[in-house]
Amino acid sequence: MLNPRTTQIRAGIADSWAVGVGLVPLGLAFGVVLTQGGFDWWWAPIFSTVIYAGSMEFLAIGLIGAVTPLASIAAATLLVNFRHVFYGLSFPLHRIRGRLGRLYGVYALTDESYAIVAPKVRDALSGTRILTVQVVCQIVWVASGTVGALIGAVLPAGLAGLEFALTALFAVLAIDAFRANRDVPAPVIALVCGLVALLIAKDQMLVIGLTLFVAALFARFVYRNATTNA
Repeated sequence: MLNPRTTQIRAGIADSWAVGVGLVPLGLAFGVVLTQGGFDWWWAPIFSTVIYAGSMEFLAIGLIGAVTPLASIAAATLLVNFRHVFYGLSFPLHRIRGRLGRLYGVYALTDESYAIVAPKVRDALSGTRILTVQVVCQIVWVASGTVGALIGAVLPAGLAGLEFALTALFAVLAIDAFRANRDVPAPVIALVCGLVALLIAKDQMLVIGLTLFVAALFARFVYRNATTNA
């Protein structure tokens, strides 16, 4: 008979294996893009351990390669991953015991682990199960990125089209978000912010566009609350 801890570990693996498989092609693409961007293959596990934020890792390749100022990289990171602040409000971190476990739980809180854990009944979750989900997701991401980097290292330099992987990632995420919540103004606001940023400063389009978008969403939230309470 399995002890309760082993049972929870198996439950965590069962929860996360499908999402883990889905991370493999994206991780492989990241590794190939990394080495094609001029980095050695061993940077893949470093990026995936130190940064560990899929979309930001793709962005970091171009930002670092272009010798972007540290302040701009920090601003882009904050804006791209600001949603994790809200993830933390409903993520059952209190189910994890121990300071180290909770620190890892905060560090490894990604879109994937949140999507797996958040919908489940809180009483059915244990700290072991939650951490297992997060560990499995990170292992798959780091391993697939490393394999992709090794593949990219032996491919001819200058392969065209790989840089589109990040654009494709954001396009898929945007489509999924729209399907889940058919909020037409949101993508329209994002498009307008992007065009304004392009006109203002093409080289800093990402930071400016994201800043405008966050400000617009905040203003929209305040307006909705004021209208509702009026």
